[in-house]
Amino acid sequence: MAGHSHWAGIKHKKGKADKQRAAIFSKLSREITVAAKLGDKNPEMNPRLRSAIQAARSANMPKDNIERAIDKSSIAADSNFENIRYEGFGPGKTAIVVITLTDNKNRTASNIRTIFQKYGGGLGTQGSASHNFVQQGIIKLNRNEIDEEKVFELATEAGANDCFFHDEYYEIHTNKDEIYDVKNNMEKEISNFISTEIEWVPINKIKLNQEDKEKMIKFLEILEDDDDVQNIFINAE
Repeated sequence: MAGHSHWAGIKHKKGKADKQRAAIFSKLSREITVAAKLGDKNPEMNPRLRSAIQAARSANMPKDNIERAIDKSSIAADSNFENIRYEGFGPGKTAIVVITLTDNKNRTASNIRTIFQKYGGGLGTQGSASHNFVQQGIIKLNRNEIDEEKVFELATEAGANDCFFHDEYYEIHTNKDEIYDVKNNMEKEISNFISTEIEWVPINKIKLNQEDKEKMIKFLEILEDDDDVQNIFINAE
């Protein structure tokens, strides 16, 4: 599979660019709205909101969309969104952690359970799959923002644990409780970030056969299409 948490490579290869962009914008907008609702509406005073806006800009979300999402935090004052984690197993007994942001737990649980069952998997209890992962703070930024030597030096000075170099982006790993402290220090030199998230990184990855790979791709696509799903983590290669 593509990466330890995201499946962007799979989605891009499959096409459907317009639909994917709309889905991404919807999820980013919801995160912006919730971040603004839970904290200060000034991104300079709200690290979660600032990170959400940076991610939206990195995804080329129009400025008007970002502003509407912030304004919606006042309009949707009665909506109580919460992050809920679902765990289970999918094709090839792959461990899966699904992070949702929902205002209706019953709807979300029913949808997620149905998707798992449809593809031969099943939901488990809290801890049933997550013990295959470790939580880390992951900061991603484009390679064209800064050169390798400088980003490594900056990440080290900011208190990061590690720095990985990919073809198109850098990936900075931190302790999950220190992610915003590290990012705040890096913001002294860098203004554009792809994402700033707490991710579930697999301890060990399993290899899927071709049949299970195809099932997994379809399974992830259907999960991704659910509006309440914000992120998915798997322990398959």
